[in-house]
Amino acid sequence: MTTDLQQSVERRLTRAMSRALMDFKMLADGDRVMVCVSGGKDSYTMLHLLRELSRRAPIRFELVVVNVDQGHPGYPADRLRKYMREEAYDFHMIEEDTYSIVTEKIPEGKTYCSLCSRLRRGILYGIADREGYTKIALGHHADDLIETLLLAAFFTAELKSMPPLLRAEDGRNVVIRPLCYCFEDEVAAFAAAVGFPVVSCGCPVAGCTHTQRHRIKALLRQLETEHPGLKANLLSSLGRVRLGTLMVRPGGK
Repeated sequence: MTTDLQQSVERRLTRAMSRALMDFKMLADGDRVMVCVSGGKDSYTMLHLLRELSRRAPIRFELVVVNVDQGHPGYPADRLRKYMREEAYDFHMIEEDTYSIVTEKIPEGKTYCSLCSRLRRGILYGIADREGYTKIALGHHADDLIETLLLAAFFTAELKSMPPLLRAEDGRNVVIRPLCYCFEDEVAAFAAAVGFPVVSCGCPVAGCTHTQRHRIKALLRQLETEHPGLKANLLSSLGRVRLGTLMVRPGGK
């Protein structure tokens, strides 16, 4: 990707993120934002864009970067530490061995993702509450939202997704998803062009292409090729819900 093209992609991502921040009032003056970085392309991109925005935004907010080392074999923690040190981020790596718990609880051959993510979320909520961070920023992008919508409809018989702003059940934490208007292909292109040191979590089943989410991702890729704009329509539909046309019983149950 040429520099001009890279800058063009960054501008589009920045505009999309800025619109999401405004539409859902994700940030306020004086916020202390815990930016959760896994080492993947999405969270690196989110962090980069948030820092650039913080330098010229009309409000002041602080970014603190947190990574959870969950004890997966071979996790390249030093590579992440090196990047954060070179970029002068306020970075904290939290070591919590959830891998042992997951491998004990999940039968061999099954994916660890659901339990692993719940344990990680609990750790992050605890950190945010203890350290007084007012927002928790996660790197989920537009594709994550629409994939979750279809996964829920197909496999759990519910209409739900990932909200751009979520007040957690604990009543204390607020989760934001600044990339909710950004599609994965542009995030991936930008991350590759910048050369972020992407790392794998080290999970032995990470990258499995036989999960329900990967099947949904492949289906959406095929449909988008046949009907350009389909994913954008699905994303828009999340904010244009006509409850009167759905099978909602009186009382909402």
